[in-house]
Amino acid sequence: MLDIKFIRENPEIVREAIEKKAVTLDLDELLALDAQVQELKRKTEALQAERNANAKAASKARPEERAAMIEKGKEIGRQLAELEPQLRDLEAKLKNLLYLTPTIPWEGAPVGPDDSFNVETRVHGNPRIFLFEPLDHVALIEKNGWGDFERAAKVSGSRSYILKGDLMVYEQALLRFALDRMIQAGFTPMSVPSLTREEVLYGHGQFPTARDQVYSVDGEDAFLAGTAEVLLNYLHAGEILPESELPKTYTALSPCFRSEAGSAGKDVRGLMRVHQFNKVEQYVLCKADLEESKKWFDTMLSISEGILQALELPYRVLEVSTGDMGLGKYRQVDLETWVPSENRYRETHSCSALLDWQARRANLRYRDENGKVRYAYTLNNTALATPRILVMLLENHQNDDGTVNVPKAVQPYFGKERLEPTP
Repeated sequence: MLDIKFIRENPEIVREAIEKKAVTLDLDELLALDAQVQELKRKTEALQAERNANAKAASKARPEERAAMIEKGKEIGRQLAELEPQLRDLEAKLKNLLYLTPTIPWEGAPVGPDDSFNVETRVHGNPRIFLFEPLDHVALIEKNGWGDFERAAKVSGSRSYILKGDLMVYEQALLRFALDRMIQAGFTPMSVPSLTREEVLYGHGQFPTARDQVYSVDGEDAFLAGTAEVLLNYLHAGEILPESELPKTYTALSPCFRSEAGSAGKDVRGLMRVHQFNKVEQYVLCKADLEESKKWFDTMLSISEGILQALELPYRVLEVSTGDMGLGKYRQVDLETWVPSENRYRETHSCSALLDWQARRANLRYRDENGKVRYAYTLNNTALATPRILVMLLENHQNDDGTVNVPKAVQPYFGKERLEPTP
């Protein structure tokens, strides 16, 4: 969320951000609520001060004066009892609107309401020219006995998968390869729970707008996390870190769960869009400085590009438009990797800078070198997500006999140069 003081002082800048990000938010309603809250706060604070002064005076008053002063104190208490619930109700309504207030986007971001306005900035590698008729990833899996979609659907429902034989081992090898890349880059490896609480999802920014994407546990304040970033972002909530401890650079390997609500009919075949997947995530908590944020943005993006290059996959880099990047993003760059069977690129990585938007929601603070307490900046990016990346690896590295070559960088983790059919 944005600082309410910034919103009051810069309504036109915020209004422009709302328009650029195609957000449904009535800024005038927010500002009117804020004015009501401020007025009620002034009234309650004045009454509290009057009650305190009256109580102090009553303790020293003559007996014949004390009864009237006590009655006056009771009357002030009755007024406060009426105002305080009103104030809490208005503050809750204001907070709900603040949750919907977008970050002011980076001035270099393409302006547009959706992904059709994203801009390709560069391309790495060339799509492979096959000398035989290539198979898509589902056909390769079925031909080699590397998975079972039908039985997975029987036990877990649609958009589920089972990996078998070499493909199961390959997935684990890829995840460890990516995790090692992150450790080599100086990130601290973490394991995080899959379950999280509602306030953590509000702190991350997934609630309230994307609640329909999250699986909940009936009868409990518990939800299945769609990314380790949700948990990593709340680790230091409520703390005041010394600046000397920043940046916090974390990487986590975790199972992730997404309902994919609203995506019926899209990518339902195979491994592209599933309800449960695995991901190695990058997360940075740094001091509130644009240059520092940009440095980490470039670092995280470079790590992801290095992983795709090591996997010997063609990809392109997209500058994401204001309307496609979501509420909290200051800047977002996506990496899309080539899918031969679809003759197009598909998103595999998303690098995001959020400035202090998440930090204000999650109360992530630090004390700077001058002793001032400030909200930190946050960033995140994918290192590697499976099984989606398997789509690209199987299709781009397949041989005419149906086997699949393993990139040299992953061979030490997998133990072989190619994936062989399951016996």
